[in-house]
Amino acid sequence: MGKQQLQVLKGLSLDINKNEYVALMGPSGSGKSTLMNIIGCLDTATAGTYILNGQDVSKMEDNALAEVRNKEIGFVFQQFNLLPRLTALENVALPLIYAGMTKKIRNEKAMHVLELVSLTDRSHHKPNELSGGQSQRVAIARALVNDPSIILADEPTGNLDSKTSYEIMDIFEKIHSEGNTVVLVTHEEDIANHARRIIRLRDGVIESDKQNAVLATH
Repeated sequence: MGKQQLQVLKGLSLDINKNEYVALMGPSGSGKSTLMNIIGCLDTATAGTYILNGQDVSKMEDNALAEVRNKEIGFVFQQFNLLPRLTALENVALPLIYAGMTKKIRNEKAMHVLELVSLTDRSHHKPNELSGGQSQRVAIARALVNDPSIILADEPTGNLDSKTSYEIMDIFEKIHSEGNTVVLVTHEEDIANHARRIIRLRDGVIESDKQNAVLATH
């Protein structure tokens, strides 16, 4: 901020393994958004190392980082971030354009993931013709279409009512059970309790990192 440097994460060390389902929690200013941006290759840490799927991405240039991001990370945002002029199918197929696939293969793959989120009947609808829950399903399908190493979800139920939130969390459960790694950023306990492991941050350090006791008692 100007000439003043603000250290957000302080010597934080963390391993997330393949097929884990992790919730990152913490109050505003705890560093969880910064950590999520580093995990998602949107930001680069000023010091330290980040190994993603066997690759050291901490020293990569922006172009190489963008490629890694497109291939390895599937993002799901609170605001859905869908392009209003494109249909659900076209929104989902978008990352595959950058991967250089033909239109036929793009559409086949996009339809397959729309099927996973039970939305094939809405594939030709535009975002303004979809409910909030349906829009978030499209966003999840788009995150899955590239077979990424990590699904990174930032407050994915923040704009949804309770019933729709639980439907969306059921989809994440299904995604995880099929072998995907899911990292969820949330400040809501009931949403975090869907995860298998909860990491709590405070003031840039890990306050606790535990297997989810709530799930274990179900």
